[in-house]
Amino acid sequence: MTVTLADVAARARVSPATVSRVLNGNYPVATATRERVLRAVDDLDYVLNGPASSLAAATSDLVGILVNDIADPFFGIMAGAAQTEIGGQEGTGRAGGEKLAVVCNTGGSPERELTYLTLLQRQRAAAVILTGGALEDAEHIAAMATKLAKLADAGTRVVLCGRPPLPGSDSAVASLAFDNRGGGRRLTEHLLALGHRRIGYVAGPVERTTTRHRLEGHRAALDAAGAGGGGGGQQDPLTVHGPYTRRSGYEATLELLRRAPDLTAVVAANDTVALGACAAVRERGLRIPEDISVAGFDDLPFSVDATPALTTVRLPLHAAGARAGRLAMGTETPPPGGIATITAELMARASTAPPRPA
Repeated sequence: MTVTLADVAARARVSPATVSRVLNGNYPVATATRERVLRAVDDLDYVLNGPASSLAAATSDLVGILVNDIADPFFGIMAGAAQTEIGGQEGTGRAGGEKLAVVCNTGGSPERELTYLTLLQRQRAAAVILTGGALEDAEHIAAMATKLAKLADAGTRVVLCGRPPLPGSDSAVASLAFDNRGGGRRLTEHLLALGHRRIGYVAGPVERTTTRHRLEGHRAALDAAGAGGGGGGQQDPLTVHGPYTRRSGYEATLELLRRAPDLTAVVAANDTVALGACAAVRERGLRIPEDISVAGFDDLPFSVDATPALTTVRLPLHAAGARAGRLAMGTETPPPGGIATITAELMARASTAPPRPA
C-alpha cells in the first residue's frame, strides 16, 4: 500500500502542511518537529512525489553538473566535490532538503551543452554547475548567455566552475575562474629561470578559453624574457595544438622534436598531455630531465607518481568544486560581483632541471 503524506503526518503527530514544509524546506520548522517528521519519513519509507512537488514550487530538488568528460580527473574531481556538498546538507540520508545531483557528460559538444541546459530548465532545476573551459564561438556564447539568463530568472542558481564569466553576464551567475594565465606564466618563468630558451608548447584545442589563457601566460613569460622568437599566433613553430589527451601529447611532442631538435623543454597543456609528451621523449632515446624537461598543468593525482615526478601547476580542483556546490545550494555567499579568481600554484618537481651545457 502506498504511503501518503497524511500517513506521515499521523505518525509524526503533526499536520500534513507541517510535513510538506519540512520536506520542501520552504518554511522554518522547529528542530524537534523536523526531526519527528523525518523519523516518520524513514520509518514509513515515504517517497516524496517529485514531479508534483516541483510543479508547486519554483524549483525542483534537481541540480545539474555539466562536465566535458567525466572520465577525465580534472572534471571528475570537481564534480565529485560539488556532489558531496549538494548531498551533504542537514538531513543527509533523508528526504529533508537534500538535492539530487545529476552529472551531464557533454563530450565537449556545444550542442549537448545547450541540450542539457534546456532539459534542466524543463525540470526546474534548483541549480546548474558548469565546469571547465568554455567554447570561444560567438554564436554559442550568445546562446549560452540567453539560456543561463533564463535559468537564473526562473530561480535556478547558476555557477561556473573553472571557466571565466560570460561576456555581459550579471552577478546572478556566479563564476569561479581559474587563473590559467598566471599559472601558465609562472610555469614558463620557472623553466626560463632554470636556463631554458628553446621551449616547445603542446597546447589544447584552439577554440577553448582554457587553451588560450594558458598559452597567453606562456607567451607573456617568453616575451618578458626576450625569448619569444616564435612569432606567436597559429604559425608559431614551437606550438602545436591538439585535444587534451595523452595521444595528442605524444604526437605533438614528436612533431615539435622534428621541427626543433634543439628543444630543451616541453610544456604540456595539462598533465594527461604531459604523460604523452614524456612517452615521445623517451621513444626518441632522450632522458627526462637530463636531455629534455617536461612540465604539465592541473596537478592531477597521478602527476606526483609519474617517473620522474611531474612539474606542474596546481589548481585546487576539489576546493573549487566544493565551493561551487555550496554556491549551488545557497549555503555560501556569492563572491563580490559574482566573480572570483582562483589562484594557481607552481609545483616544481623532478621532471624539470637546467638544460645540459651546449
